[in-house]
Amino acid sequence: MEEITLGELRSAVGGILLGDFADPNTVITKVVSDNRMAGPGSVFFAIVGEKTDGHKYVEAALAAGAAGCVISRAPQEYLPGKFYLLVEDTLQAAAQAAAFYRRKFDIPVVAVTGSVGKTTTKDMIAAVLSVKYHCVKTQKNFNNYIGVPRTVFTLDRDTEIAVIEMGMNHRGEIHHLVEIAQPTALTITNVGDAHIGLLGSRENIFRSKCEIFGGLAEGGYAVLNGDNDFLVRLRDEKTRDLIRNTTGMPKDLVLDFVGEDPACSFRAADIRDDLPDRVEFTAVTPAGAFPVTVPALGRHMIYPALTAAALGLHYGMTIEEIRQGIAGYVATAMRMEVRTLANGSLLYDDSYNANPQSMEAGLLTLSRVQGKRRVAVLGQMGELGAQEEALHREVGAAAAKDGIDVLVTVGLLAALIAEEAKRFGLAEVHACKDKEEAKKVLDALYAPETAFLVKASRAAALEELSRYLEDKT
Repeated sequence: MEEITLGELRSAVGGILLGDFADPNTVITKVVSDNRMAGPGSVFFAIVGEKTDGHKYVEAALAAGAAGCVISRAPQEYLPGKFYLLVEDTLQAAAQAAAFYRRKFDIPVVAVTGSVGKTTTKDMIAAVLSVKYHCVKTQKNFNNYIGVPRTVFTLDRDTEIAVIEMGMNHRGEIHHLVEIAQPTALTITNVGDAHIGLLGSRENIFRSKCEIFGGLAEGGYAVLNGDNDFLVRLRDEKTRDLIRNTTGMPKDLVLDFVGEDPACSFRAADIRDDLPDRVEFTAVTPAGAFPVTVPALGRHMIYPALTAAALGLHYGMTIEEIRQGIAGYVATAMRMEVRTLANGSLLYDDSYNANPQSMEAGLLTLSRVQGKRRVAVLGQMGELGAQEEALHREVGAAAAKDGIDVLVTVGLLAALIAEEAKRFGLAEVHACKDKEEAKKVLDALYAPETAFLVKASRAAALEELSRYLEDKT
């Protein structure tokens, strides 16, 4: 982070300075909302969240060396030499401060959203752009109203480009995030069923994702999934007009589509998704066709790779630089990580999160793995609302259809997956009530030349089963 002053911070967020200290030239070199990260030169934002209230940690942050704090409740006492900036809403103030800070940098910013694959796509884009540019990206999946400002505040004078992930589960959230990040380019990975329980329909999800267009200036660039039934609607001028009326989408927006459809300007051909540790394909692009090797599994990896290629070309990279970046991609933890177990079997740890589309993609990937036995270990999916049962059952049907050998489910909702898989003819199905019961089943299934897929929503914490398999000898 580059230095800002207390005077600049107050100008950005408003508020009232309390106590005896109010030097506008006080230098701020770090913005934090976790008191454990506070230190000399930092400012602590006392964020009020669902589980905790940052005001409890103001004293600890100041004691750790923070120059001051941004608060929404006045303290009973004031430490000498520390500033206290009182605002109405500390979360909103953090967003305002980040937006102010973002405007200091005349650099490209790529925004990434979508129902599935945001983090993978963000990591792939950053892997490509980093070959030529000093690139800042969202760490892990810090993609919300706290995480996006956190990423913005990592920009500094050396940053040449940034890739910022944006998540949402309610209407209006993406709108606020683009106000902070002010992107110059964007991608929407897809429109699926994630958060459908909160948003009600895929149409509502589509409209909410399209809020990202409102952050672009005239002449902005967008890369969309050309195989997604909702996003392809944006090829139509009438649909774009409809979205423009609600989001402020620029009229001269440049759109590129990626996928397998022949109409896509960036297309994958000759796809090899049956290899043990990678996907290979030919990228057919406006700059020519070239071979691509993605060091990750799953046919769906063509989308982040093609998106990164499109953005690489947009920002002046050569084909060889793009190929090098894709080949250097490293997955974020627990996102289809490939690990070799002690007995030589393979573990595909995709336990970080799940929704119906990513579940079916994972099952398809597993079905393509060579070996004597393919075992899917699946837990529940969250935030599906009234469609919860139907969507779990759809995954069960897919498990039977895709040709895996064994299904292990964990938990009551996941039992619906097991029930449907049996109904569609999968011979070996184990419906476990909890992880301890699942471990006993995995003990019996642990054998050479077996491939395990572990996947569920974050709340299920199935990484415990991944670790259990890794620890076996």
